[in-house]
Amino acid sequence: MTTRLIDESLFENPDDREHDDGDAPRLVGARCSACHTVVFPRQDSCPRCAEGVMSKQVLPVRGQVWSWTLQAFPPKPPYRPPAEGYRPYHVGYVDLGEVLVEARLAVPREEIRIGLPVRLTLVPAYRHDDGTEVVTFAFRPERDGEL
Repeated sequence: MTTRLIDESLFENPDDREHDDGDAPRLVGARCSACHTVVFPRQDSCPRCAEGVMSKQVLPVRGQVWSWTLQAFPPKPPYRPPAEGYRPYHVGYVDLGEVLVEARLAVPREEIRIGLPVRLTLVPAYRHDDGTEVVTFAFRPERDGEL
C-alpha cells in the first residue's frame, strides 16, 4: 500500500520513511533570529516581534500533554472522515519545551491526562480516492525506558 504525508512541509526529511515502531519523521517549525520565538507550523515572519528572520527549527519528538479535549463531532472541511466513518478522537496541545503544538493525541481515554509524557508518531488521516493512505502526525504515550 502506498502512503504519503498529509503535508510534507510540516516535517524534516519527509522522504525518510525508515521509522522504528511507527515513529514519525521530526516536525519542523521556525525560530526568530531576533527574539528567539519558536513557532509551528513554519511561517515567514515572527508573530512576537516581526523583526527577525525566521529559520528552520527541528522540534523535539518528546513532550507532555499541556491540555486536551475530545473531538466529539466531525470537523468542518477540509477534514475527510475515514472510510469506516467518523469516530471521536482526542486533540490537544503538546508542550515541546519552546513551543506548544496542537495535535491529535493517540492516547486511550483511560490514560490521557495533563502532564502525560508523549512521543511523536504517524496515524492514518484518510484514504485518497486512488487508494493512497494519507497519514498525519499525532502524539502517543511514551513507553517506559524509551529513548
